[in-house]
Amino acid sequence: MAEEAQEVESAPKAKSPLVKIIALVLAVILLLVAAVVGTLFATGFFNKKEVLDADQQIEQAAEAGGKLPPKDCKDGKDSKGKPCKELPSKVKKDSPEMTRFEYTYMQIDREFLVNLSNSRKVMNVQLAIMTHYDERVFENVKKHDFAIRSAIMDVMRQTVEADISKPDFRVELAKRIRDAMNTLLEKYEDFGGIEEVYFTNFLVQ
Repeated sequence: MAEEAQEVESAPKAKSPLVKIIALVLAVILLLVAAVVGTLFATGFFNKKEVLDADQQIEQAAEAGGKLPPKDCKDGKDSKGKPCKELPSKVKKDSPEMTRFEYTYMQIDREFLVNLSNSRKVMNVQLAIMTHYDERVFENVKKHDFAIRSAIMDVMRQTVEADISKPDFRVELAKRIRDAMNTLLEKYEDFGGIEEVYFTNFLVQ
């Protein structure tokens, strides 16, 4: 009986070092996990990241002075398997105080003459465009001259006589023309780049 009692008493003592080792390993693992999580928090890993859409990514790359990849460019090829085009980048203006971009203008050579919708009156306008990007925007406008002229005239034909008396008519018409031009350029060149449209001559008669 005495021998059995000694065996029962010695059993817990044999397990004691093993329990200590397990506890020590767990403590080390917890410390490592705490250190990793703390580091991730400190570096802002868990902060909510702003997701930029394709247009914002292009704008951000342009302002940084980098080359602009087409929206559907992956591994140097577009969705059709053709090599990606190098798109225009913004032209920076020398300024010691802040980053500013050069304003570049181009007048479209020929006038636009259209009939107003449901009216005998005609609208005759001359247009100029402005961009912060390089000369490739203007080259693209010249390249697609016929398609752009057609798109502009389609927008102008939607004007009715009553629209002309509205205070913001010319501002709104310029925006619609700009959007139509950019949409067409994005279709054919993956990039628009026209930021403003101006009327250098405007006549309704």
